[in-house]
Amino acid sequence: MNEKPAALGHIKVLDLSRVLAGPWCTQMLADLGADVVKVERPGAGDDTRHWGPPFLKDGAGKDTDEASYFTACNRNKRSVTIDMANAQGQALIRQMAAQSDILVENFKVGGLAHYGLDYESLKAINPRLIYCSVTGFGQDGPYAERAGYDLMIQAMTGMMSITGRPDSVPGGGPQRVGVALIDLFTGVYACSAILAALEVRHRSGVGQHIDMALLDVGMAILANQAAGFLNSGQVPQRLGNSHPSLAPYQDFATQDGSMLLAIGNDGQFARFCEAAGHPEWAVDPRYASNTLRVKHREQLIPAMQAVTRTRSTAQWITLLEDKAVPCGPINDMGQAFADAQVAARGLVVKQAVAPETTAQTAVESIATVASPLRLLATPPVLRRAPPALGEHTDEVLAELGLDAAAIAALRRDAVL
Repeated sequence: MNEKPAALGHIKVLDLSRVLAGPWCTQMLADLGADVVKVERPGAGDDTRHWGPPFLKDGAGKDTDEASYFTACNRNKRSVTIDMANAQGQALIRQMAAQSDILVENFKVGGLAHYGLDYESLKAINPRLIYCSVTGFGQDGPYAERAGYDLMIQAMTGMMSITGRPDSVPGGGPQRVGVALIDLFTGVYACSAILAALEVRHRSGVGQHIDMALLDVGMAILANQAAGFLNSGQVPQRLGNSHPSLAPYQDFATQDGSMLLAIGNDGQFARFCEAAGHPEWAVDPRYASNTLRVKHREQLIPAMQAVTRTRSTAQWITLLEDKAVPCGPINDMGQAFADAQVAARGLVVKQAVAPETTAQTAVESIATVASPLRLLATPPVLRRAPPALGEHTDEVLAELGLDAAAIAALRRDAVL
């Protein structure tokens, strides 16, 4: 992250979204240089500002009342507080939308029409606007008006049915993924759709409405598991850390813990067998191909486990790393962020909070995970720490042409 030109430095985004899917999308746009203005509820803000613990810490290392969750998806944005239930607030948002390239919202279907902030209303004043709606179930269909949450969608799509250990083993049962995976993927897909719509607008001069649904994304990211079911009729089952189509491709016990082997072809398997002192496995009629290894995994895996327990995880990694056999540790979060490659890639960024904001929040700096979008000519930018609630209200309204007296009057009227 440096001073090179930003990929989206010419783009203005109006962010009416909250929680995760929408904000994840708009943070991606912000990291690419777009000017993202996040509209929040006066006095409360985005729900995730209060989703703690854990909380941000002040300069003395003590917890504040600000949840760290919010910081995961709101870097590089400006925060304004506007009451959109107020007619004056609605007028301000319409004025902002008239000057924006992109609007992202995740209200219930039809929710913003009550305020004159739906796509058709805003299209009339800004035909170039790209308007992205993120909902649980989409703009149509029998579930369109239902609220949708990541956990619910993980359950409905079958994601939980293929995550976790089989029912037949201790701890078996459906599990959610450890992060809100469908929210995050929806944010990424939404960003991709927005960038495509920008390219269309470059040719046509006209914006469009984008309909993003958590359900659609949840079904799409079933990927090979969905393809297997649709083309074979076989319902996938939970396999713990094993893979339905590859073997050996899972965790293995070692002398001091566990490691992960991700062997994806016969050559890798043969090299592992040679290094492990069992070259005969590679030519065993039961294990000579991946298909055979999957078929006979109940014999292969216990035999391998007996061998992997004879060395430590570090010893296995050292033994296999120069043999092109994918092998690695199963880290906790602390170990992951302490990893040399994570450090070399600069994946942790720490941003100082503006002094005037620190006086308001007591938070001096905020750490986040760097953008993985490594465009070499137009790399991600790092301009602002995740904002305090309403931190940029006066600044943004001044850009709309309001003077200090007008802003003060709006504040007295509880519009801001």
